[in-house]
Amino acid sequence: QVQLVESGGGLVQTGGSLRLSCAASGSIFTINAMGWYRQAPGKQRELVTNIRSGGRTNYADSVKGRFTISRDNAKNTAYLQMNSLKPEDTAVYYCNADGLYYSGSSTKVFDSWGQGTQVTVSS
Repeated sequence: QVQLVESGGGLVQTGGSLRLSCAASGSIFTINAMGWYRQAPGKQRELVTNIRSGGRTNYADSVKGRFTISRDNAKNTAYLQMNSLKPEDTAVYYCNADGLYYSGSSTKVFDSWGQGTQVTVSS
């Protein structure tokens, strides 16, 4: 299938920046959308942003103007640049991707998740 590996989380002060990466690997035929979700303690997982293969992006209102998603299709990797971080951005960030993978002589749909990376913003 398809595996996602995230990196780049950590601890930062209010107003600081972090850059997350998400690399997809496996028998990938094509990736449609790649995106980031986050889950804070006691809250539901929420969409932060995603980007489609053609480059169209979607952002949660809470991060517009501060976060930027990009992707390198040749590397099957997505990036999340997070600027002007706030304490309310503290959460575990999960990468998600969907598309098609090779399965024998055909292809099948995948919808994969990364293991999550902790982002903590101190006040």
